[in-house]
Amino acid sequence: MTFIEFKKLLLDAELTIPKFTALIKVSEKNIQSYKKKEEVPNAIAAVAACFAKMNQEGMDYRTLINDLNLQKKEKKGAGFSSKKKEKKESKE
Repeated sequence: MTFIEFKKLLLDAELTIPKFTALIKVSEKNIQSYKKKEEVPNAIAAVAACFAKMNQEGMDYRTLINDLNLQKKEKKGAGFSSKKKEKKESKE
């Protein structure tokens, strides 16, 4: 799915990119990066299509998704903030 098709589905779901990313607990920067690639991953495309269809059918998908208690994933690995904080604390 192209990024333009994805954005059209979000409009059908009455969502903006910031609202979509907040709802599914992913980084807005991550979703915006697909604009450069001009293609959206299948899983993200499927979610957007489901939200659009559910909205069209009058279903409250927002409550359904919120009830899942999704958690935003934190980046882990070398070079990320937790490592930098540890180094700063050990120097002090």
